[in-house]
Amino acid sequence: MNQFDRRGFLASSAGAALLTAAPALAQGGSEDAKLRAMLDRMFEAQVDESPRRATSLGLDKGKRAALKSQLDDNSLEARAQRLERTRARMKELLTVDRTKLSPASKVDYDVVLYGQEQSVRNGDKWKFGDTGGNFRPYVISQQSGAYQEIPDFLDSAHKVADTDDAEAYLSRLSAFARVMDQDLDRQRHDVALGAIPPTFVCDLSIGQMKALRDQPAGKTILVASIVRKAKAANLAGDWDGRATKIVEGEVFPALDRQIAAMTALKARTKGDTGAWALPNGQAYYADAVKASTTTDYTPEQVHQLGRDQVAEIGGRLDAILKKQGLTQGTVGARLVALNNRPDQVFANTDDGRAQILKLLNEHIVEVYKRLPGAFRTLPKAKVEVRRVPVFIQDGAANGYYNSASLDGSRPAAFYINLKETSDWPKYNLWTLAHHETIPGHHLQIALSQESTQIPIIRRTGGGFSAFTEGWALYAEQLAQELGANDFDPLGEAGYLQSLLFRAARLVTDTGIHAKRWTREQATQYMVDTIGNTKTRAQREVERYFAGPGQANSYKVGHTVWVKVRDEAKAKLGPKFDLKAYHDAVLLSGAMPLTVLQRHVSEWIATQA
Repeated sequence: MNQFDRRGFLASSAGAALLTAAPALAQGGSEDAKLRAMLDRMFEAQVDESPRRATSLGLDKGKRAALKSQLDDNSLEARAQRLERTRARMKELLTVDRTKLSPASKVDYDVVLYGQEQSVRNGDKWKFGDTGGNFRPYVISQQSGAYQEIPDFLDSAHKVADTDDAEAYLSRLSAFARVMDQDLDRQRHDVALGAIPPTFVCDLSIGQMKALRDQPAGKTILVASIVRKAKAANLAGDWDGRATKIVEGEVFPALDRQIAAMTALKARTKGDTGAWALPNGQAYYADAVKASTTTDYTPEQVHQLGRDQVAEIGGRLDAILKKQGLTQGTVGARLVALNNRPDQVFANTDDGRAQILKLLNEHIVEVYKRLPGAFRTLPKAKVEVRRVPVFIQDGAANGYYNSASLDGSRPAAFYINLKETSDWPKYNLWTLAHHETIPGHHLQIALSQESTQIPIIRRTGGGFSAFTEGWALYAEQLAQELGANDFDPLGEAGYLQSLLFRAARLVTDTGIHAKRWTREQATQYMVDTIGNTKTRAQREVERYFAGPGQANSYKVGHTVWVKVRDEAKAKLGPKFDLKAYHDAVLLSGAMPLTVLQRHVSEWIATQA
């Protein structure tokens, strides 16, 4: 369905709610109306093109019900077609006369056009991996590929309320094997171009594949999920037997093909190679840095920024640690001692993991009480903390946030990787909650989704890691300013260690990809600098190898967020209203940092 279908959209409760919430287009004149209609058509087309996105947004209903039985087509041909559709949308946007748009519509225009232009430019230039938003040079890695994305998607996002939903699950389970083969085709294509991952990326990927493969089909999450959901919905039928047959006959053979291919690929790998070893690797990494930070920073500038901030934050931590009686050794060594102190350690057991989840969820409740001091508008959607699924924890990040579905059927959740409880000393937990939930990712993303000021394509989109991750670090700072850490004598130390961690990332990511650091060298730098355990530091470093540039978005983003607020406070003086400022920057949705700086400057002019 390429045209905007209001009736089909209204068939879903989410669609009805979103259209009801949309402001009248007449406010901005005919060019505003033209742009909004264009953006709405783009959103509709993008949902139609992505069954996974439709399900994640709760829009796989009504006339889109057929999408619930499908997975995205990730073949080389489909990806080429998507690039051409993006090019066509970019050209259509360029027909809009920006000078005739209202201020709010100019932001919408600038944000969406930026995303389309970047996708086309990078898609034309780089013919391997993924270049949408953050770069991923390898189709299959410990962090990318259908083999590790689809099981989690089916379990967490595919809802089963009736027999049709259950049948759709089985259809997707069968499609899972096809999508894995598409990944394999793309990987062969990319390897032929020279996009060969480091040896350990192959090892980690194979290990995760075997974790799914080396168990009875009926015991896998793929079967257990449909059985559990069908039982909860009181659905009759042999869902266990039918799902098991698909896994045994289709999914496992596809996994075997991937395991064999990754094993064979190892013979062509060259150890700890960063982006510098990719085709035209220096230029690739420079583009990856620009894409992740939405700035014009060069890798060398990012590396120096990291060095400077590591020194500054380390000095602040040094003073706090001395007050705690920790006076001997480097800041990193003293943080290690603090991390291992008995009052900061959780048992590496299910009970210990349950205690971490309990403390995090209880802390969120307390932080909610402080938010009215800094925010005029709060999200309606709530958030909870869950454990990263065990079957993907080896390659998963230390934590990640999933937004709620638009129809309210699935709450927002922060997933924490609890493979090793030693990764999470108690004093770190509070800042972790602030970053991932409130006033961090959940508050920012949920407000964007619920906003009545911006078009749906922006309420449900992403792609600007520096904005979202930079905000989450700013939220850590804001929580510290609001006193959310005051109950714990080590709360500020946890906050500063988080900032130090992100500053060290700037040094490490650029060290790997621009200065040819090895995995061991990068890991040891992280251990020495921030006091993380070696296992946690190495998992982080392995993530940077698989996704060049993305780690830079956090601290570069935070640096810009702090800069624009400081500028607003300096220029407005006593007229500066923190609640009004937060409304201005959050209710306008995520955007590139270049657009954010322009947007805040224009807001300041309206307040002076």
